[in-house]
Amino acid sequence: MRFTETPLSGCCVLEQERRGDDRGHFARVFCTAELEAHGLCAVVAQANAAVSRNRGTLRGLHFQTGEHAEDKLVRCTRGSAFDVAVDLRPESHTAGKWFGLTLSAELGNMLYVPKGFAHGYLTLEDDTEMHYLVSAAYAPGAEGGYRWNDPAFAIDWPITDGLTLSDKDTQWPAYEPSSSRRKEER
Repeated sequence: MRFTETPLSGCCVLEQERRGDDRGHFARVFCTAELEAHGLCAVVAQANAAVSRNRGTLRGLHFQTGEHAEDKLVRCTRGSAFDVAVDLRPESHTAGKWFGLTLSAELGNMLYVPKGFAHGYLTLEDDTEMHYLVSAAYAPGAEGGYRWNDPAFAIDWPITDGLTLSDKDTQWPAYEPSSSRRKEER
């Protein structure tokens, strides 16, 4: 795998090194030793999959707090999505900043989202499937989120009209750096 740092410390783009022939290709999508060699968490406590039927489905911005905070390795296994990580670490020089890129089954790329970040994505095609490897099991009481369109983040989503969101995702609060600090300290 190839690892590329993003402007947000600890957040990385991983790319498969595909080996192919006339049958197709083979590539590694997870390797404990390689992640650890790049200073990334390689613990997998849970693997999740999400299928979105329609282009323009937005999920996020989500995170877990306290002992349930999770590192995520996210990839798209069908279709494509604009994937976003937002740095919520109060001590970080990039707190409140975001990074986004298109993940697709065709590209085979992945985004590593460390603890202390919010995460979300927007599907760019119908029938998009996303897979996550996470370092902590989901804990409903530790769930948090911020509005996908919060002006404090000013995320440049590639689609903004006619989006499909869950009721929960439409009701997340606005980001306030001091409230983020309190949630992370819980």
